[in-house]
Amino acid sequence: MSLRNVNVVLVHGAWADGSSWSRVIERLADRHIDAVAAPLPLTSLGDDTAALERTLARIEGPVVLVGHAYAGAVIGSARAANVKALVYIAALAPDEGETVADVFHRGEAHPQAPTLAPDRDGLIWLPREAFAGAFAHHASAREANVLAAIQRPIAAACIGVPVGRPRWKDLPSWFLVAAQDRMIAPDNQRSMSQRMGARVHALDVDHTPSVTAPEAVVEVIVEAALAVSAD
Repeated sequence: MSLRNVNVVLVHGAWADGSSWSRVIERLADRHIDAVAAPLPLTSLGDDTAALERTLARIEGPVVLVGHAYAGAVIGSARAANVKALVYIAALAPDEGETVADVFHRGEAHPQAPTLAPDRDGLIWLPREAFAGAFAHHASAREANVLAAIQRPIAAACIGVPVGRPRWKDLPSWFLVAAQDRMIAPDNQRSMSQRMGARVHALDVDHTPSVTAPEAVVEVIVEAALAVSAD
């Protein structure tokens, strides 16, 4: 079945940018699937959703919308009509009336999870050592160093606002549960995916498999794309 008519939009989470999807984009291209990494300002949930909507408005045809971590809340908030499926990669999926912070803090934190707090500007930075210790602990030292060097902070305003009705209530969704995640408790991910009614892939990957296990991420995206293409 051809997937040339299906577009994939990849949305980064906190402490990252679109380059975190580069290996996924390469592998999707090998399968003749067009992908775009949507840039988020990480200044507020409203700003981030608006930025994603601008990217979606530029794309013709059906879209599989993919979000990592915090971006799960963003893809769930987007209302563009061309979005036909959602894919959550170790992501947060707040329900209506919940905040990102509400769902992020559920479950027992991993011993190596970093302590996070906003600075005087209201920005939350990830400690440099946390990239190798929790954010992408399956990455090589060189990869972790690059992730730390390009990190973009997330504003506290992104995580404290209740979301509206999430799109996963109305669209088919997939969820890659990262069983080795040290940032978002795997049991928390399983709980969110179950209440979504998502198609679940539980894999022994870390919090950022787009970098450390890109082929596994691609397989989930392709499954969603095949479902969209078949409609």
